[in-house]
Amino acid sequence: MTALHEVTATSARADLQPYTYVRRELVEPDWRRFPGWRDVTDAQWRDAQWQRANCVKNPKQLRTVTGDLLTDRFYDELAADQQHLATMSMLLPPQMLNTMAPTAALDPDTFTEAFLADPVRRYMLPVRSDRDPEWPSHPHSTRDSLHEAEMWVVEGLTHRYPTKVLAELVSTCPQYCGHCTRMDLVGNSTPQVQKHKLALKPVDRQDRMVDYLKNTPGVRDVVVSGGDVANVPWPQLENFLMRLLDIDTVRDVRLATKALAGLPQHWLQPKVVEGLERVARTAARRGVNLAIHTHVNHAQSVTPLVAEAARTALEVGVRDVRNQGVLMKGVNATPDDLLDLCFALQGEANVLPYYFYMCDMIPNAEHWRVAVWEAQELQHAIMGYLPGYATPRIVCDVPYVGKRWVHQLHEYDRELGISYWTKNYRTGIELDDPEALARRYPYYDPISTLGETGRRWWSDQG
Repeated sequence: MTALHEVTATSARADLQPYTYVRRELVEPDWRRFPGWRDVTDAQWRDAQWQRANCVKNPKQLRTVTGDLLTDRFYDELAADQQHLATMSMLLPPQMLNTMAPTAALDPDTFTEAFLADPVRRYMLPVRSDRDPEWPSHPHSTRDSLHEAEMWVVEGLTHRYPTKVLAELVSTCPQYCGHCTRMDLVGNSTPQVQKHKLALKPVDRQDRMVDYLKNTPGVRDVVVSGGDVANVPWPQLENFLMRLLDIDTVRDVRLATKALAGLPQHWLQPKVVEGLERVARTAARRGVNLAIHTHVNHAQSVTPLVAEAARTALEVGVRDVRNQGVLMKGVNATPDDLLDLCFALQGEANVLPYYFYMCDMIPNAEHWRVAVWEAQELQHAIMGYLPGYATPRIVCDVPYVGKRWVHQLHEYDRELGISYWTKNYRTGIELDDPEALARRYPYYDPISTLGETGRRWWSDQG
């Protein structure tokens, strides 16, 4: 009797915790609620080619899908953003669009309000009213905020860390996120941003990447990215991965693909599954860790199809499927939103919560970014709820430094919103710099998070 009483009392006290875990089964939203998809069958929805062919690339196509659900108010806001502020062009697979406002009532005014407030919409389809009206860009924002192209050792191969490289195989994705850190290279040009282009043919670029890795035995870890590897034709991607696995010094290979969440149908195609199994078996024989890194920012995006794609990758021999999200206001920058997402990933989809990056300092991104102190508070708030191995680290990707846990700063001027960071290695462009390891590297909070003195100081800088 006493034991039962104690359990009951403990359960009651659980309701008083800052966060209460409730298991929620994954649900695929009903795409037929959209007038343009009313007759789309289950087989069509699961077909990767249908998904790609029916991506929404402009407001006209969005109207075709949504019919009268969105009022002119939304389209006016969208047009203003596309013309004056957007750094990424529109590209929304049906899978991604279907996770926006999934339970909203279907009268136009109510649906439009829900759509505007939706966290997935906020970063996948930004509108003018989302942006910071006073400081849309930080004065220190840059197109290539992490200076990755400066660290290219061959075109598309960034050697930023001593033992790791980033291989950008392609400059396109199945979907374009508004906050893309590679907005200077990825996707189609917008009125604000004339995109850079990769000059080499893919086969020549890959040859040079492989040659560099063969001649640089200190590199053991290769992140294969873009863009998104889901946009690399599978035979070409498999060939590149097998060539990496032939290099004795390569011990980790990570495939970066948001398509696992935005277009899971791609990773469920038989030809891709069979090819991934061949790569995974080869990696296992060589003792190489093969992982997939995906990018999910809100629990709404974790659906049964996403879980099926992740589990299929694990079943064919991929060692881990991990999530690298981006911390964004209006999307996931609360303890409840972060924990709901992590439990959906870890508990329902077998995707390991790994990192949450602070949104990078690209143009027109200030409305998404959080201050370092806010990120520190969020890291504190999520501790102790998830298993330790599944508790994500919130990191600041500091220009010229790299990823740092948000508590690793060296100095912090909260009034001006400037934090200073140090590092313990040289990038490829600093090998002859004697001060590289002693220098303090600045990072800047959004000006909107500062007090009156700080905001006035930045205004006075002109």
